[in-house]
Amino acid sequence: MTMLEANDISVKFGGIVALDGLSFTIDDGQICGLIGPNGAGKTTMFNVISRIYEASSGQLTFRGHNLLKVPAHRIAKLGVARTFQNLALFPTMTLLENVMVGGHSTGTIGFARSIFRFGTARAEQTLRDEAGDLLVALDLDKLAFHPAAGLPFGTLKRLEIARALAAHPTFLLMDEPASGLTHSEVDELSETIKRIRDEFKLAVLLVEHHMAMVMNVSDKVIAMEFGRKIAEGSPSAVQNDQRVIDSYLGTSS
Repeated sequence: MTMLEANDISVKFGGIVALDGLSFTIDDGQICGLIGPNGAGKTTMFNVISRIYEASSGQLTFRGHNLLKVPAHRIAKLGVARTFQNLALFPTMTLLENVMVGGHSTGTIGFARSIFRFGTARAEQTLRDEAGDLLVALDLDKLAFHPAAGLPFGTLKRLEIARALAAHPTFLLMDEPASGLTHSEVDELSETIKRIRDEFKLAVLLVEHHMAMVMNVSDKVIAMEFGRKIAEGSPSAVQNDQRVIDSYLGTSS
């Protein structure tokens, strides 16, 4: 069943066309890789889905909801979460606390009640338990009470995934998760993405420049250039598409 459908999405910043009639679908449980050279529009599409950017035209549907009409603060409640290329963690907070922050985005406590602790004990304990379970799932439980500051980059990448999962998403956007990782960490991340897809029953949209990883984990790949889709299909089909080779894979990018 189709989870996300983008139909003729365009984004313009003044006279600059960042997305030019982009259309694609993502099915339940599918890992979709979004590739292309820098400036192709990949992150722009991410920001449209997560409602950071407004589309100039087109339609974007998520499980029957018109996503372009949903304010950014309601995205998490629909089941959409994302990670960021530049980690946005709280360095002085413990790993457990960082994950709990992700759970607050879909919780019922509310800002004022959270500050003053009015009737929050049971909800906070549930949030803490769920955060602990996620740390176990991401093999981070031994560091639960360690501050995020100073930990290896690969560990922090897994922490950000755990925090995104705390919002109970059905659709996870991952923005260059392999950036800055060693070869062994990339291999570990690939297995983690496939495992959390299966374990948490997610669909994943992955923007990534590490082609070996994209081709390994993706069920489908969409290639972009200058804001347009130039190829879509299985990893092997896209990898061997001449337009993709000419515009991206055949370069040193």
